[in-house]
Amino acid sequence: MDVYRESSHSQMDYFDEMDIKHGKVLPCHEDRFDSGLESLKDEEYNNLAKELEDLRVVAIETMPKECGTEPWKKVVTDDGDTFLHLSIIHEATEYAFQMIKLSQNESFLNVQNNQRQTALHLAVVTEQPHLVERLLKAGCDPRLADNSGNTALHVACKKGSLACFSVLTQNCHHHLSSILTMPNYSGHNCLHLSAINGYLSLVENLVQLGSDINAQEQCSGRTALHLAVDLQNPSLVHRLLALGADVNSLTYGGFAPYHLTYGRQNMEIRHQLYEKTDQDLLELPESESEESEEEFMSDDEMYDDIKFGEK
Repeated sequence: MDVYRESSHSQMDYFDEMDIKHGKVLPCHEDRFDSGLESLKDEEYNNLAKELEDLRVVAIETMPKECGTEPWKKVVTDDGDTFLHLSIIHEATEYAFQMIKLSQNESFLNVQNNQRQTALHLAVVTEQPHLVERLLKAGCDPRLADNSGNTALHVACKKGSLACFSVLTQNCHHHLSSILTMPNYSGHNCLHLSAINGYLSLVENLVQLGSDINAQEQCSGRTALHLAVDLQNPSLVHRLLALGADVNSLTYGGFAPYHLTYGRQNMEIRHQLYEKTDQDLLELPESESEESEEEFMSDDEMYDDIKFGEK
C-alpha cells in the first residue's frame, strides 16, 4: 500500500542548515495516509514536534562518540522514518538536498522504514522527480523493494508518474533490466502494473526499454494483453497488438486472451482478437468450460441464487 504522510511547507520554514547538522527534528504525522494533503493543527503539530525532539535528545545523549558530528543519521521515528524520510514526506526540498549531499554513497540513503520504503520510494510517492534524480546520483539503490515488493519504478508505474518514471529509467541503467523483470509480491512486474492501470504511454516506454511484452504475471499466468482484455480497455488491447503482443499466449489454466472476451460486452476487443487468434484456440478448453463460466461471471451473477433467512 502506497501510503505516506504530508504536511504544509510553512511548518518547515524555521529549519536551517544547522538544524540538520545537529539532528533537530522535522515534523511528523501520527498516521500515514493513502492520499490527500493534510496539514496538522498547531496543537497537534507542537505535541508531535516535542515528542520527536525528546526522541532526538535521548538518542544523541546515549549515542557513542564514534557516531561523529551527524547524529541525525542514527535517529528514527516509531514508523522507522529517518530525518531524510521526513523531509521528503513534508516536501522540505532544501533540507532533503542538504542531507543527500552529506550522505553521498552511504547506507543512510537506503534505510527502509517500517513499510520498507526508502527515501527513493517516498520521493516517487510524493511526486518529486528532482529528488529522485538527486537520490539516484548520490547512490540510492533502485532495486530495494517495499513491503508490497515494489521498487520505486514499480511505484511510478502503478501511479502513472511519467516524470519519475523517466528519471528512474534514465539514471539506473545498470539495474534497469533486472528491475523490469522483477515481480512484486502480487506477481506483477512494471509492465503488468502499467497495463492494469491503463497507462498506455508507460506500456509503450517499457516495451521500448526491453520489457517482455509477453511476460506472465505469477498468479495465473496472464500477460499484459490478458490483463487489458480483463479491463475491457480497447485502446490498450490495440496498442499491445501493435507492439507485438502474442494473441495465442495461454494462462496457466490454458486461456488465450480471446477466451477472456466470453461474457464481456466490448465487441471491438472480441473482433480484434478473433481475427488474429489461431482457429484452434477460439473455443474454450473443454475440460475448463464449467470453471470458465464461473470465472467470467461477476460476483453478483455468481451468488444471485443464494437466499438468506429461508427455511
